[in-house]
Amino acid sequence: MCALYRDSVGYEQVCLRPLLAQPRPRFMTKDGRPTLRMHSSSSMGCWSYVRDIWSTLLSLRWRFMLLVFSAAFLLSWFVFALLWYLIAYLHGDVEASPDPEHVVCVQAITSLRAAFSFAVETQLTIGYGKMYPNGECPQAVALLTVQMILGLMLEALITGAFVAKLARPKLRSETLRFSHFAVVNRQGEQSCLLFRVANLLPSPLLHIRLQAVLYQTHGTELLHQTAVPFTLDHMDGEEHCPFFLSPLTYCHAITETSPFYRQQQVLGSVQPGLELVVFLTARDENTGEVCQKRTSYISEEILCNHCYPPAVISKEGQYTYNVRDFDRPLPDPGVNIERSAMNGALADQRDNESNEGNHSTVALIIDESSP
Repeated sequence: MCALYRDSVGYEQVCLRPLLAQPRPRFMTKDGRPTLRMHSSSSMGCWSYVRDIWSTLLSLRWRFMLLVFSAAFLLSWFVFALLWYLIAYLHGDVEASPDPEHVVCVQAITSLRAAFSFAVETQLTIGYGKMYPNGECPQAVALLTVQMILGLMLEALITGAFVAKLARPKLRSETLRFSHFAVVNRQGEQSCLLFRVANLLPSPLLHIRLQAVLYQTHGTELLHQTAVPFTLDHMDGEEHCPFFLSPLTYCHAITETSPFYRQQQVLGSVQPGLELVVFLTARDENTGEVCQKRTSYISEEILCNHCYPPAVISKEGQYTYNVRDFDRPLPDPGVNIERSAMNGALADQRDNESNEGNHSTVALIIDESSP
């Protein structure tokens, strides 16, 4: 249940839920994360992540990414430490009193701890001290070559993943903000569904495109998907917005072909059990990369007979917009005017009917009193 409360700034909607009620299921969260989960065998799921290891690394959160990379370095050092110690052990370098004519493969490797230190020095190329490989030992030269190649590959993978994760356009999309509530009101003679999106950075976005899909249960079908067209303000027929700096208002006309038409005309509200998922795609002016922002509106987040306050105002010779009022829908004053006019018309009609009844009664009395 939702209610509007008025404070010193304006109206604020507060939605109340029973304490024991289950949360409303949705396909996508408000911040654009899909909630759909795939059920499959564990082997198939793990193998799919391994095959696309690059995407898997980039999709990890930073704390897990740092943990994976630290574990990868430690594992590689430990594996090569075992190999170096194995060479030293098989070659007889770890013996307490080796033969004076014995050729040592790696100097001073007498324990697994020393082998681990040597593996770290080799892979990080920090320079050798007392421990160094002997060029007369082919096993040491071969293992040194393999470790250097694999170590460089691992460092390149980790460095590239860090740079790619830092430069992802997802970070730019987080500076876009959708209105928490969508509203339904009349634009002229047509009922429309509207929502807003704002760019929180002064750098503009280019080639903005918006798409929307309505998910709902329909009849005996488990899930029904419908494409919902939206236009930008009054730019009819335009699929792209060339420039995005000030807040944009997207509008869907509720015509006879709209999936919201029957609900709006018959019920006067949006029925439960539906979710409108919105996808906004844009290109960053600075990097040229494409970013996407997603959100969704469930039926409880679509307010009928409401409107948005003005987004951009002229103040002190320049245009500004207030982010604080960006998410505060207000009751549509046009609906209140129509209701007042309708109530006034009904009151006038009742007065006229009452006056007509009084006139007829008076006339009847006069007729009865006449001779």
